[in-house]
Amino acid sequence: MCSKGASLMSIILLDIGNVLVTVDFMRFCRAVARDPVAGADEVFLKYCSGEFKDKLETGWVAPLEYLAVIASDPLVRAMPLPDIRHRWQDIFELLDGAVEAVTLLRQSHLLWIMSDTDPLHFTFLLNHYPLLRNADRYYLSFEHGKMKTTVDAFTYMLESSGRTADEFLLIDDKAVNCASASQAGIRSIQFQSWPETLALL
Repeated sequence: MCSKGASLMSIILLDIGNVLVTVDFMRFCRAVARDPVAGADEVFLKYCSGEFKDKLETGWVAPLEYLAVIASDPLVRAMPLPDIRHRWQDIFELLDGAVEAVTLLRQSHLLWIMSDTDPLHFTFLLNHYPLLRNADRYYLSFEHGKMKTTVDAFTYMLESSGRTADEFLLIDDKAVNCASASQAGIRSIQFQSWPETLALL
């Protein structure tokens, strides 16, 4: 379980999706599906969740290979690959209060981004949201091959950084990620909103 509160920590591990930006995979699914209703749901199940997507986000499937599989699927309407890539990337909106919160947190903490993501999404996010560019360090699933749903992602982060677990606080929207962090001895806040999260710090 995530902590209800936490004392001042030296390093904040910040998730991206639904913490700094909203994520709307259905925007992609409706844009590419032949049937924008039932077909969009099927596209979501095949490509926006599950094992195949995890392989993309852990570096086992190359981004262009992933998009090519989507493009060849009968569920997907005929589109040039660059158009599918654009639709895949353009699913984010800045979350209310994120810029102000990051500015405030930087006054007292080091900020490390720790995200389960793929190269296409991360490149888009860096290009469109400047608040992501000034993190002190990045731990990205597609680079190290581990998802935050497993304790391995956090033990890898600790071992590679040479830091101890009590130096960190994770801010993440998913309870399963908070639970994995807890197994590694890292405290966490399960994100609901920035006002609520800041009040717990």
